[in-house]
Amino acid sequence: MDAIDRKILTVLQADSNISIADLADRVGLSQTPCWKRIQKLEQAGVILKRVALVSPEKIGLGLTVFVQIETADHSGPWLDKFAQTVAAMPEVMEFYRMAGDVDYMLRVVVADMAAYDGFYKKLIETIPLKNVTSRFAMERIKATTAYKVPELPRN
Repeated sequence: MDAIDRKILTVLQADSNISIADLADRVGLSQTPCWKRIQKLEQAGVILKRVALVSPEKIGLGLTVFVQIETADHSGPWLDKFAQTVAAMPEVMEFYRMAGDVDYMLRVVVADMAAYDGFYKKLIETIPLKNVTSRFAMERIKATTAYKVPELPRN
């Protein structure tokens, strides 16, 4: 990726609906080469997809919970089943395997405490877990989906 690709990524992360003409103008290209660069970035897996970002509160999903999970079983078959089960739960927005005293971390978004209780019960019934700790967000102070695209390394 060169500096122009990096500019394209920065602009698209801020507004993926920008017209090709406006994007090309902002990065200093004509439209066809700009479009071809976007296609190459998509084919290379740099651009994963273009989506609409939705306010969870506006659709009735006002509770964010960070769920820390510890397990006694670290076998491959257990992990495969656990990962498949958790990945299929629509309430789970993010799912990480961690280093340290917690094995897995989930970011779960639900309507309210009753909805979380239902999620929690479903989670603990699916597969044996050693410990589940839930931490409830009181306020979202920052949320972004845009990565700071690093500049080209200097040689």
